[in-house]
Amino acid sequence: MSYPHVRLFIDGQWQDAADGRTLPVFNPATDQEIGRVAHAGTPDLERALAAARKGFETWRDMPAIERSKIMRRAAVLLRERADLIAALLTQEQGKPLAEARGEVLAGAEIIDWFADESLRVYGRVVPSRGSLALRQMVLREPVGPVAAFTPWNFPINQIVRKLAPALAAGCSMLIKAAEETPASPAALVQAFADAGMPPGVIGLVYGNPAEISSYLIPNPVIRKITFTGSTPVGKQLAAMAGQHMKRMTMELGGHAPFIVAEDADIALAAKIAGATKFRNAGQVCISPTRFLVHEAVADEFAAALSERARTLKLGDGLAEGTQMGPLANPRRLDAMQRFTEDALRRGAKLLAGGQRDGATGQFWQPTILADVPLDAAVFNEEPFGPLAAIRRIKSVEEAIQEANRLSFGLAAYAFTRSLRHADLLSRHLEVGMLWVNTPALPSAELHFGGIKDSGHGSEGGPEAVDAYLNLKSVAVMNV
Repeated sequence: MSYPHVRLFIDGQWQDAADGRTLPVFNPATDQEIGRVAHAGTPDLERALAAARKGFETWRDMPAIERSKIMRRAAVLLRERADLIAALLTQEQGKPLAEARGEVLAGAEIIDWFADESLRVYGRVVPSRGSLALRQMVLREPVGPVAAFTPWNFPINQIVRKLAPALAAGCSMLIKAAEETPASPAALVQAFADAGMPPGVIGLVYGNPAEISSYLIPNPVIRKITFTGSTPVGKQLAAMAGQHMKRMTMELGGHAPFIVAEDADIALAAKIAGATKFRNAGQVCISPTRFLVHEAVADEFAAALSERARTLKLGDGLAEGTQMGPLANPRRLDAMQRFTEDALRRGAKLLAGGQRDGATGQFWQPTILADVPLDAAVFNEEPFGPLAAIRRIKSVEEAIQEANRLSFGLAAYAFTRSLRHADLLSRHLEVGMLWVNTPALPSAELHFGGIKDSGHGSEGGPEAVDAYLNLKSVAVMNV
């Protein structure tokens, strides 16, 4: 299918940048330019901010039931267009078509859930200590226009996790999406527009990330920011938001431990490890990265995971049967080579993969490293790619200590048949999310977010809506 020229969405209209600037979009499976995306400048951002302010006033004052209906219509359209949007997503991002379609459909589920949640933004009545004629209330009101900064690895999912709770709360949102993957976010926004979203409630821009964030965050129109991306960039944006007393939600980097106890079901652990590790070529914030495996079962687990890695079908995400696509850009390819060479130089053993696959496209073989030392870069920096680093441990307690050693605290996985071990892990792992004997299941109704350097706030459950609401105490005396 053809790839569109992607424009900016401002005040309910698709439009080119005021100065006509564009950026190229490449297919990571072929290295070919497939389209262009408009590059916003200051005049475009000024118009987008004015529209967001106007859109907020309209959306805030719309009855919640009407807002919910529009959100639900958008979810219906998203499902109807899933195949088309998935094809765009795969072309620009690289993930297999089945994964791309799953992302679109999951986005529709999230929108539906928050459409319902919009009907439950309740305040409370507080009895007076004195006269019964005094009515005291605590109201929950939308914070205002929001600036959202979203990444390329899940261009639908990472927008929906911000947009749906913001809309449920009554906020407008100006989205700065990734220039590498612009067409699928545009298709998402078009679904909302076709569902009847009033102009200005949703805006979409692309351009220079530093320039756009530096312009939007200090602007008085923006009352909250939400960001998904690396920890260093997140800290910079959080500091900027703090200078202007702006609310923020941050979903930042992870380095998820995958703990396998001596009593674990090794076949189950290896199966889930393979599926979770190589999803989206490992370019997932909650992807398992540090495999801490009891020494009694380490060889068995490593062999099973290596077999999974060697048998994965690597290729263009649009090709039938592809199980893992390319990395999204040359930066990730360079990072995989650096992590692999560093670990091997420090004494790790290569069990599978370990090199680029082919001369065209950003393909890296699924890679398994065993006996990785703690000073290896891959055990201290988030790899964000199809690389699994295995280290032997002597106990669950040792695994917990190593898991908590780093400043990351997003997600963790563990496999054990012991209730005692499960209890220890639940209480002592310093993470925002933990899955025991199961793959990651981040549904709309569950909290989604990290602690420590992995972020602040939640992008799931009712807590996500709370992040877009202000509290106001009101006391009215009947005279």
